[in-house]
Amino acid sequence: MGKGMQEGDLKQRTKNFALSIINLSNSIVNTDLGKIIKRQLLRSATAVGANTRAAFRGRSQKEFIAKLGTVIEEADESFYWLELLIEGKMINKSGTIKALMKESEELTAIFVSIKQRYKT
Repeated sequence: MGKGMQEGDLKQRTKNFALSIINLSNSIVNTDLGKIIKRQLLRSATAVGANTRAAFRGRSQKEFIAKLGTVIEEADESFYWLELLIEGKMINKSGTIKALMKESEELTAIFVSIKQRYKT
Protein backbone atom coordinates (compact mmCIF):
# COMPACT_ATOMS: atom_id res chain seq x y z
CA MET A 1 0.00 0.00 0.00
CA GLY A 2 2.93 2.33 0.39
CA LYS A 3 3.14 5.28 2.73
CA GLY A 4 0.25 6.76 4.66
CA MET A 5 -2.57 4.56 5.84
CA GLN A 6 -1.76 0.91 6.21
CA GLU A 7 -4.06 -2.04 5.65
CA GLY A 8 -4.72 -2.52 9.37
CA ASP A 9 -5.51 1.18 9.80
CA LEU A 10 -8.08 1.06 7.02
CA LYS A 11 -9.65 -2.12 8.36
CA GLN A 12 -10.02 -0.51 11.79
CA ARG A 13 -11.22 2.81 10.42
CA THR A 14 -13.91 1.20 8.29
CA LYS A 15 -14.99 -0.99 11.21
CA ASN A 16 -15.23 2.12 13.41
CA PHE A 17 -17.35 3.79 10.73
CA ALA A 18 -19.75 0.84 10.74
CA LEU A 19 -19.92 0.80 14.54
CA SER A 20 -20.67 4.53 14.62
CA ILE A 21 -23.50 4.03 12.14
CA ILE A 22 -24.83 1.11 14.21
CA ASN A 23 -24.86 3.35 17.30
CA LEU A 24 -26.51 6.18 15.37
CA SER A 25 -29.22 3.90 14.00
CA ASN A 26 -31.00 3.79 17.35
CA SER A 27 -31.73 7.52 16.95
CA ILE A 28 -33.49 7.24 13.60
CA VAL A 29 -37.24 7.82 13.74
CA ASN A 30 -39.21 4.61 14.05
CA THR A 31 -41.52 5.19 11.08
CA ASP A 32 -41.86 2.96 8.02
CA LEU A 33 -39.62 5.31 6.05
CA GLY A 34 -37.16 5.61 8.92
CA LYS A 35 -36.89 1.83 9.09
CA ILE A 36 -36.19 1.59 5.35
CA ILE A 37 -33.49 4.27 5.45
CA LYS A 38 -31.97 2.72 8.58
CA ARG A 39 -31.76 -0.69 6.92
CA GLN A 40 -30.19 0.76 3.77
CA LEU A 41 -27.69 2.83 5.78
CA LEU A 42 -26.72 -0.11 7.97
CA ARG A 43 -26.26 -2.31 4.91
CA SER A 44 -24.05 0.17 3.05
CA ALA A 45 -21.99 1.28 6.07
CA THR A 46 -21.21 -2.25 7.20
CA ALA A 47 -20.40 -3.23 3.60
CA VAL A 48 -17.63 -0.60 3.56
CA GLY A 49 -15.68 -2.53 6.20
CA ALA A 50 -16.60 -5.98 4.94
CA ASN A 51 -15.49 -5.18 1.41
CA THR A 52 -12.32 -3.49 2.65
CA ARG A 53 -11.38 -6.73 4.34
CA ALA A 54 -12.30 -8.69 1.21
CA ALA A 55 -10.18 -6.37 -0.95
CA PHE A 56 -7.10 -7.01 1.16
CA ARG A 57 -7.72 -10.75 0.91
CA GLY A 58 -8.06 -10.51 -2.87
CA ARG A 59 -6.38 -13.26 -4.86
CA SER A 60 -5.29 -10.93 -7.62
CA GLN A 61 -4.78 -7.27 -8.37
CA LYS A 62 -7.90 -7.37 -10.56
CA GLU A 63 -9.98 -8.71 -7.67
CA PHE A 64 -8.44 -6.13 -5.31
CA ILE A 65 -9.37 -3.28 -7.66
CA ALA A 66 -12.90 -4.63 -8.13
CA LYS A 67 -13.48 -4.83 -4.37
CA LEU A 68 -12.13 -1.30 -3.95
CA GLY A 69 -14.78 -0.19 -6.43
CA THR A 70 -17.43 -1.76 -4.21
CA VAL A 71 -15.98 -0.04 -1.13
CA ILE A 72 -16.15 3.31 -2.93
CA GLU A 73 -19.76 2.73 -3.98
CA GLU A 74 -20.85 1.70 -0.48
CA ALA A 75 -19.08 4.63 1.23
CA ASP A 76 -20.70 7.07 -1.19
CA GLU A 77 -24.07 5.38 -0.74
CA SER A 78 -23.73 5.74 3.03
CA PHE A 79 -23.24 9.47 2.51
CA TYR A 80 -26.47 9.56 0.50
CA TRP A 81 -28.53 7.85 3.22
CA LEU A 82 -27.07 10.19 5.86
CA GLU A 83 -28.07 13.16 3.68
CA LEU A 84 -31.61 11.82 3.46
CA LEU A 85 -31.82 11.44 7.23
CA ILE A 86 -30.92 15.10 7.71
CA GLU A 87 -32.95 16.54 4.84
CA GLY A 88 -35.94 14.33 5.67
CA LYS A 89 -35.70 15.35 9.34
CA MET A 90 -35.64 11.70 10.44
CA ILE A 91 -32.96 12.23 13.08
CA ASN A 92 -31.99 15.02 15.45
CA LYS A 93 -28.27 14.26 15.83
CA SER A 94 -27.08 16.54 13.06
CA GLY A 95 -23.62 17.03 14.60
CA THR A 96 -23.01 13.28 14.73
CA ILE A 97 -24.34 12.81 11.22
CA LYS A 98 -22.17 15.60 9.82
CA ALA A 99 -19.10 13.90 11.33
CA LEU A 100 -20.15 10.60 9.77
CA MET A 101 -20.76 12.29 6.43
CA LYS A 102 -17.25 13.73 6.59
CA GLU A 103 -15.86 10.29 7.39
CA SER A 104 -17.81 8.80 4.49
CA GLU A 105 -16.35 11.41 2.14
CA GLU A 106 -12.84 10.84 3.47
CA LEU A 107 -13.12 7.07 3.11
CA THR A 108 -14.40 7.49 -0.43
CA ALA A 109 -11.47 9.76 -1.29
CA ILE A 110 -8.91 7.41 0.29
CA PHE A 111 -10.18 4.38 -1.59
CA VAL A 112 -10.46 6.29 -4.89
CA SER A 113 -6.82 7.30 -4.45
CA ILE A 114 -5.74 3.72 -3.68
CA LYS A 115 -7.70 2.37 -6.65
CA GLN A 116 -6.10 4.90 -8.99
CA ARG A 117 -2.62 3.86 -7.85
CA TYR A 118 -3.28 0.21 -8.66
CA LYS A 119 -5.04 0.67 -11.99
CA THR A 120 -3.04 -0.48 -14.96
